[in-house]
Amino acid sequence: MRKVFLTAMVLFCMLPLISVSAQGTAEYKTLTVYTALPDSELPTYFSQFEKDTGIKIQYVRLSAGELLARVRAEKSNPQASVWFGGSYDNFVPAAKEGLLEAYQSPELQNIPKVYWDAMGYANPFYVGAIGFACNTDWFKKKGLSYPTSWDDLLKPEFKGQISLAHPSTSGTSYTILATLVQLRGEQAAMQYFAELNKNVRQYTKSGTTPPMDVGLGEAAIGITFSHDGLKPAFEGYPVAMSFPKDGTGYEIGCMALIKNGPAKEVAGGKLFIDWMLSKRGQNLFETSKSFRIPVNTEATPPKGAISVASLKVINYNAVWAGENRNRLIDMFNKTVAAASNLK
Repeated sequence: MRKVFLTAMVLFCMLPLISVSAQGTAEYKTLTVYTALPDSELPTYFSQFEKDTGIKIQYVRLSAGELLARVRAEKSNPQASVWFGGSYDNFVPAAKEGLLEAYQSPELQNIPKVYWDAMGYANPFYVGAIGFACNTDWFKKKGLSYPTSWDDLLKPEFKGQISLAHPSTSGTSYTILATLVQLRGEQAAMQYFAELNKNVRQYTKSGTTPPMDVGLGEAAIGITFSHDGLKPAFEGYPVAMSFPKDGTGYEIGCMALIKNGPAKEVAGGKLFIDWMLSKRGQNLFETSKSFRIPVNTEATPPKGAISVASLKVINYNAVWAGENRNRLIDMFNKTVAAASNLK
């Protein structure tokens, strides 16, 4: 039976504006965060941050697409200060729509420039590649090999056995969509997804759900980020990761300040971004068993994590993907599957 996590509900109150002490710590001790990271990871980061700074985090967990929609809906009256997690693709339109506050952490000095946001809004803190989470028991029983290409997923033996999130709500799935478009072109990519649709068991809201489906035996294959696919395997579920040899996309996971969020929380928001980008914050990926690859060169990748550098990745254009997000999702809805009856 699927575990259901209760999302923390955020309470808001009117308090005096925040100030920063001489030591650089925020004097207001509450921070409101919208996050796209799984509930299972968040206590590790948030509890350690509170121990280090005295700032308690109140949060709402949403899939990346839902988070972007919420920030858009609250543009005239933002209710959170920090957007924490999700692919850079989602931050590009948010920045261009005036939803984010420009802030670049000084910790970027320890992060390769290839991950930086040229617009000056998003702060990168992890990377991860798209792959196929496979139920080892199912494949052993059927005597089949794991898929090792995108076309392998179209095989008739996988009919009704693939779990995939919907790109309108899931940052993971939008990266998958943008990857196939960049690999094959728009028309060929839509034809591909129309064929893949025949094998899709269901479209989920969140990109973290497909590997859970695989672990529970509800699907044979889940298309997901490597860090999300490795998690059920570590927890003892029969899951193994496979990657397309013809090339795959990847995400740069980011954080940013939400424009015009609660003024009293701005200093705390900057402090959290700095802290999470630091070696101390990045090394918590090991503690949280997230298998995310840190981008801070001084941090240590979690044991068992799969390096993007070890895979055949395409020259994924995240800026282009962000700029064309709405258009590509509309194409997907019209030619493949509308965002209805999601699970």
